Amino acid sequence: MITCHLRYIIDTDKLDEFEHYGKLWIPLVRKFGGVHHGYLLPSEGASNVALASFSFESFAAYEQYRQQSFADPECQAAFRYAKETRCFLSYERTFFRPVFE
Repeated sequence: MITCHLRYIIDTDKLDEFEHYGKLWIPLVRKFGGVHHGYLLPSEGASNVALASFSFESFAAYEQYRQQSFADPECQAAFRYAKETRCFLSYERTFFRPVFE
């Protein structure tokens, strides 16, 4: 299993737009076989950082999701929404291997 962890720098004046963006992606990740662990929005501390994590059975499955997302109309609409609203300024993607009991 591979977990993709995203760290976003968001526009704090567009928190509602970013939350909507996150809600768009949760079912889209599931649509392509992933498990979305949700978005974490600022509460206390840094007000311009948001996080998200989702997992796929393997890095190959993640790569397949990425390729399919570029051709999927719903994913393309979510990409456009982010571009039009500019609800986040940047993001970084890191991959982890989870450890369970």
